[in-house]
Amino acid sequence: MAAIEPNQTVYINNLNEKIKKDALKKSIYSVFSQFGKILDVVCCRGLKLRGQAWVVFADVGAATNALRQMQGFPFYDKPMRIAFAKSKSDMIAKRDGTFKPREKRKREDPKPAAPAAAKALPAPGDAPPPKVPKPSNAPPSNVLFASNLPEDCSDMMLGILFQQYAGFKEVRMVPGNKGIAFVEFADETQASLARQGLDGFKLTPTDALSLVFAKR
Repeated sequence: MAAIEPNQTVYINNLNEKIKKDALKKSIYSVFSQFGKILDVVCCRGLKLRGQAWVVFADVGAATNALRQMQGFPFYDKPMRIAFAKSKSDMIAKRDGTFKPREKRKREDPKPAAPAAAKALPAPGDAPPPKVPKPSNAPPSNVLFASNLPEDCSDMMLGILFQQYAGFKEVRMVPGNKGIAFVEFADETQASLARQGLDGFKLTPTDALSLVFAKR
């Protein structure tokens, strides 16, 4: 089989089919946006396309780096299988002037080619102010206080993001307040590295993660 040339779109399969479409899309965006600007994330509901997704990056370098770094990454308890999409996404084709309208089909094509672009994700803007006051001037500790979380953010979604860092132990959501959580690491050094890497990370195009050390 001929090798597929690197392009801006990566195709992901072996995803956990039990995760709802909206939660899956947001989790994919959160994890993959660390590699570069994402133009679109497409997840399908069709029976033959469940467990699959496409991520459209703004450039080939970001897509290539994401493929290399995330291949086999445990995502909702299943290792992701990632490859470049077999065809150019409509969004990229429109950008470079090669787009040609396709004939409408009654059924979805199960082949892992880049699908027609869904509604584009809005361009990242300035992060809104934190939803709750956060601790300040706290000395380093092995627990991070996370704020400015999307309302539908779960401990599983945050866990996927933080488990990339050594020493990660658990995420504890705060009952009655979906905008904040505590993230525990084995020691202060590991917590510090995670804070340096993820403070300000875009969980969604409008929600930037805020991390500080939790007060003892």
